[in-house]
Parts: sequence; structure tokens; C-alpha cells
Amino acid sequence: MTIKVFIAEKPSVAKAIINELGTVKKLNGAVLCKNNIYVTWCFGHLLEQAEPDAYLPEDIPVGKKGNKIWRVQDLPIFPQKWILQPKKDKGVKAQLKVIKDLLTKADIVVNAGDPDREGQLLVDEILEHFKYKKTVQRFLVSAQDSASIRKSLTKIEPNSKYEGMKLAALGRSRADWLLGMNLTRALTLKKALSGERTLIAVGRVQTPTLSLVAKRDQDIRNFKPIPFFTIKCTVSNGITDFSAAWIPKNGQSGLDEERRLIDGTVAKSLVSRLQNQKTAKVLSFSKEIKQKTQPKVFSLADIQLEASSKYGFSAQETLDTCQSLYETHKLASYPRSDCQYLPESQWEESKTVLTAIAKTLPKFLPLIRQCNLQIKSAVWNDKKISAHHGIIPTGQAGSLEKLSDKEQKIYELLCLRYICQFYPPYKFYLTNVSLAVENETFSAKGTTTISPGWKAVIAQEKNEKEEEIPLLQEGQQLTLKDVKLQQEKTKAPPAFTEGTLIAAMENIHNAVEDPKDKKLLKDGDGIGTPATRAAIITELKRKGYLETKGKQIHATALGQQLLTVVPPLIKNPALTARFERVLKQVENKEVLLEQFLEIQKKFIRQEIASLFKKE
Repeated sequence: MTIKVFIAEKPSVAKAIINELGTVKKLNGAVLCKNNIYVTWCFGHLLEQAEPDAYLPEDIPVGKKGNKIWRVQDLPIFPQKWILQPKKDKGVKAQLKVIKDLLTKADIVVNAGDPDREGQLLVDEILEHFKYKKTVQRFLVSAQDSASIRKSLTKIEPNSKYEGMKLAALGRSRADWLLGMNLTRALTLKKALSGERTLIAVGRVQTPTLSLVAKRDQDIRNFKPIPFFTIKCTVSNGITDFSAAWIPKNGQSGLDEERRLIDGTVAKSLVSRLQNQKTAKVLSFSKEIKQKTQPKVFSLADIQLEASSKYGFSAQETLDTCQSLYETHKLASYPRSDCQYLPESQWEESKTVLTAIAKTLPKFLPLIRQCNLQIKSAVWNDKKISAHHGIIPTGQAGSLEKLSDKEQKIYELLCLRYICQFYPPYKFYLTNVSLAVENETFSAKGTTTISPGWKAVIAQEKNEKEEEIPLLQEGQQLTLKDVKLQQEKTKAPPAFTEGTLIAAMENIHNAVEDPKDKKLLKDGDGIGTPATRAAIITELKRKGYLETKGKQIHATALGQQLLTVVPPLIKNPALTARFERVLKQVENKEVLLEQFLEIQKKFIRQEIASLFKKE
């Protein structure tokens, strides 16, 4: 009888699969299920890249800790044959032995890694490590609830279909090793030549991320507020009062390059003249019905930004919470997603999901009763789905008492965003009016709600104040009630929070000045991935390069010092975004893995040569 072995990325996924297959016998590190199927598991990557010492000659002297000393003449370090070693974490070697023993009798292996590049590589590298040559299949699931597992078990595919994902993950891993190991050593050794023994740790994503924060801190320190003036008038049609703002005409004196009024004398003269007027004439008037469609469901970056803004959660806290809702409680779909859309087929499951939400969060029952299940918002779009869909609640109900405070908060955010999809668009009147007071122009814009739609679900904490503008006609004369001058000051850019830093990493094109780079990056995925950005920030904090103060995150003195010695190209966010772009080509098999790595090696050679060139 055919023996099939599932290898899951983590015990929680294995448990969910076992629950559906049915347990026959529990073994050490695995479970035998019905129909001669074994299920075993990893706990993340069980194998890791060997340290540089594994590739260096044996005659290199060793230091006090037994490691080979760092020397300029040994750089660059380019492995001819890459070595993977078992991680030193507790239980890894034992679990690898369990997997090895199962592979010796398996006719078919099913890769049940997470549905992303790393999940693909994590299992594939074990199969290659143990030289498994028989049939390999792929099991993909984005949630761990029973319905999702059962559905995915009927849709197992050939593992070879996803080889590109493995190659892209392998490319990222090897390129990060090449850049980090070589340039950290090169920069540290260069610093030592001046008598300073300081570790200069650099990384493909870490260093540009640190640079983003340091530059924002510098912009805030160097910021000098610019005073400027605004002029507003209050007018009335005899029934309703409303305000309008002054619009400077072409050739107006006293303006800066941003068309702000900065000359106090000109401002006071204008207001003094206008205050003598009694009427304002309507130059133009429009009133249109507008609508705002439902907000998209959360990607990881979106939920990290929302949780940071609303609750002050760190990026890692939000990711960990989403992960526990996915793994432990089975209440949320796969969290490491950069997508804000859902497969169209899942629309048919919406009643099950809403029922589960109502059972888990009874306080949302009134909102759910108002849902219209005939509404199919724009979020259901197969063409917009990437490797994963957006993060949503599953069709499995849970116990609120078993959730921590953070888990409840994040689950509620996911649920409310999902419920919004079954409410109509927010409809409102948008009114625009242009007025003439003497020979000066004033403008006003107003919104008036027609029907709240999905806004009835999500409380708008930062709601724009609705100002009602009455129905007017072109040429109509209004009463000018007053004209006021107000002095304001420009504001410094806000310090990053972890949520806004994640968003900046995702939208890195906003931090790039070169027009060609900006164009290249605008449709890209930024620096890092949804799965790694929180860990990158955490690592920068652990190394002492970043620190948090309240909700804000800043570069430390050590972090700022590091950036003074790192070559400009390493700090350039465009560099790492292009790296991700080529990895996508590797994934699509448009570029060979070896070609990608040669590009990295060439760059590293150039940087090391530049660092140690003769003065």
C-alpha cells in the first residue's frame, strides 16, 4: 500500500491536517493517520546556512572564542558549494531524524509548508538535504479552520509547479548571506584600520530601513517652522452660514514658492480692504452625489499600521497576534500577506464566516443582522490575488474568553473590516462653491451624508467635519458677515511609528528622489516582505540601532554612527527594491538563480574594492 508523508511547516498546521485525516496512532514527532498517511512537522526552518568559517581555509588562525579571525585577504567569501546545517535549537536534530526515517519509506511526500516562498523552501530544502527523489506534491492552505483544510486536501498539486517560489527564497537567503557576511566584515575591518574596534553590521533591508528612520529624525531636527497667513470669510444666504478660504490669484505678491502667504503686511492690507465689503458673489456652484466604496480587507502592513495607530502595538506584536489567531485559535486566515483582496469563490462562504463572527463576538450581532449578503464588493477579485489573499476571519467560531486582550483587539479589527463588505457604499453630497469678494476669490467645499453605508460599521475617529453648504446659484449675492486673518506655522514631518515605518518600507518609492528609480519602484513591493518587515525592525532594535519612545521609533546614536561609514549604495532603498524585482523574475523563471547571485557577487566585489583601494 502506498505510503504518503505530509511535512507541515509547524505543529499547528500538522494538527489541523491530522484532525481532518483522522488519527490511527501517535508517534514520536509524527502521527499515523488513516489510509497509511503519516503527518510530521517542522518548527520553522530546521536547517540554516553555515557560517563563513565553514568555507574558509583551515590554516587561518582562530581567536579566543575558537572562530577564525577576520582578515581582509579572505574577502570576498563566495561559497562554491553551499552548506546547510541543522539549527542548534532544542529538538531540531531529533525532529530531522524523524523526518529522515519517514522519508526512507515514503512513496509520496506532501510539502505542507506555508503558502509563500519561505514555506516552499523550508520543506524543499529538507527533501534535498536527505536526497529524496520520489514523488512530491504540494498542499496549500491560507487558513487552519476545518473547512479550509478539507477544501485544500482535495486540491493537492504537483510540488514542481512551485519550484520558482523555492528558487526565489533560496536566492534571497544566499544573497542576504553574501551581502551581510562580506560587507559586515569588510566595514568592520576598515573601521579597525583607524583604531576603532566596532562591529558595523549591515544588511540588504536592515540598513536602508535604518537610513529611512535616521533621515526622518534629521529632517525633524533640522526643521524650521515657516510662519504663514490664511484668510477666511463667513458668508450667509440669509438662512445658512458657511466659511470659505481665500485663494491667491496669479501674480499675487507676498507668496512663497508653495503659494503660502508669508508677508504679514500684504496679509493685513488684504483683510483690511475685504472687511469693508458687504457682499460676496457666487462665481460657480456644483453639488454632486458621490460614493466611497467599502475599504479593502487588511494586508499585514495595513493591520500593522492600524494597530500601531489605534493601540500603539509594535509591528512584531501585531504580526505575532495575527499569527496566534491563525495558528492557535484558527480564527483568522494566513497573516503574512501583502494582498487586500479575496478570491471570488470565497464570497459564497460569507454567511458561514459572518455566523462564526456573531458566535465569537455577540456584540457585533446587530451589525451582522444588517448585512446584505447579495452585496459583492470590489474586494472579491481573482485578478488581484497574489500568493495569498487578504487577512480575514475564518468560518470557525471561537471563545472570546480564550483570547488575550491583544488578540481580541486584532480579531475585532479583522471582523469589522470584513463586515463592511456587506454594507453598501457610503453616499454623500459633495458641494463646491467659488466666491468673489471684491476682486478676490474664495473657495469652499462641503460634504453631507446621504447614507452612511459601511461607515455605520467602522466608527470614524477622524471624520471630516461636515459643513453644510446651502443650494446656491451662479451670480447670487451673499451677505459677507466677516473676514478673518489667522497666522499659522508649517509643521515638521511626524516621527515614524512602527506602523508608519512598515508602510514606508512598503511604499519606498516615496523616499526616492531620482525620477527613474521612483518610477521603477512605484509598482513594486518596497523593501522587505510582509513576512520579514516586523522582524527587521525588531532586529535593528536588538542591535541598538533603533529605539522606541512611546509610539515613536528613532535612530540611536549608534545607528547614526553606523550610517556615516556605510557606502551610499548600501543605504539606498532603490537597491534592495530592485533586488526584490529580480527575485520575482527568478520566481517566474525569467532569470536563473545563478544569474541573480552573480549580480550580487559583482556588487560585493566592487564595494570591497572601493573600501580598500589605495588612497
